[in-house]
Amino acid sequence: MRLDTLASLPEKPLLAVLKGDRPAVPPMWLMRQAGRYLPEYRALRAEKGGFLELVYDSAAAAEVTLQPLRRFGFDGAILFSDILIVPYAMGQQLWFEAGEGPRLAPILADTDLSALTPDYSRFDAVYETVRQVKAALDPNVTFLGFAGSPWTIATYMVAGQGSKDHAAARRMAYQQPERFAALMDAIVDATVTYLSGQIQAGVEAVQLFDSWAGSLAPLQFQRWVIAPNKAIVARLKALHPDIPVIGFPKGAGAKLADYAAQTGVDAVGVDETIDPCWANAALPAGMPVQGNLDPLALIAGGRAVEEAVDMIRAAFAGRPHILNLGHGILPDTPIAHVEALLAHVRQRETV
Repeated sequence: MRLDTLASLPEKPLLAVLKGDRPAVPPMWLMRQAGRYLPEYRALRAEKGGFLELVYDSAAAAEVTLQPLRRFGFDGAILFSDILIVPYAMGQQLWFEAGEGPRLAPILADTDLSALTPDYSRFDAVYETVRQVKAALDPNVTFLGFAGSPWTIATYMVAGQGSKDHAAARRMAYQQPERFAALMDAIVDATVTYLSGQIQAGVEAVQLFDSWAGSLAPLQFQRWVIAPNKAIVARLKALHPDIPVIGFPKGAGAKLADYAAQTGVDAVGVDETIDPCWANAALPAGMPVQGNLDPLALIAGGRAVEEAVDMIRAAFAGRPHILNLGHGILPDTPIAHVEALLAHVRQRETV
């Protein structure tokens, strides 16, 4: 490669794509790339004794954030934290049950929402993690912060834990819409505070995860996914106009086009169930996209993952594209398959 060509390459390829660049080789990161498929992560988590202990130890959380960068050389670093830090900072009790996941004191039909007393100092350890990662990060890597979107956060707050159909939150949204709207407004406020703090500490782009957006009917999707995400984006843009926002409404299906057009996000994540050719045709022209490799294809590896990657890249060849999974990397993903994925995308030989 000629030296003048090297000089013309963006210092941060992923950030450049979020701002509209279309490089020949798409930048890459993987959702949940800092996590259980890495032996170094499992060892550190065992040492700390629990998930919250790991999140609130800023040095350890920074180390976890950096681990996949050292191993794979991704173009993006995603902050290691948890979406439920927001309800915790809103005053809801949070703990993790061994082998079962997070638990919150549920918000029932008669729970007094005014009893939730925000304590935004609970964000401080996360901001310190950001500062430590920023100080250690390669200058070519884009640093991504994140938060859960209000609908997804509300499903946990109302049920007190994860659920298959999110019926408790959906029922409250139908039966007590004004009360549910008040809860969502409080989540929006906390989320803007949280993301703004991450940006001030050093992240260069943020992602809104609406992991359970697919559980809502169209009118409910408009009210509880599009509207609150639009509010967050507008308020973040007023505070930080140059920071890109990626929206990821998993399971949105055909509603993804309205989400992309109406929320104001700079880029949209596409989950693995969506045909990338349809997405390319349906999404706003020129909007950067992220995705949408099936995490199970990555586990299969070999020809399965190569064919899937080639189809995705062909579908999004005409627009800015970040190669990523359609959801988080699974714990039983072979490390060699991640290495082979990077080699295939970047067209280099594996050893």
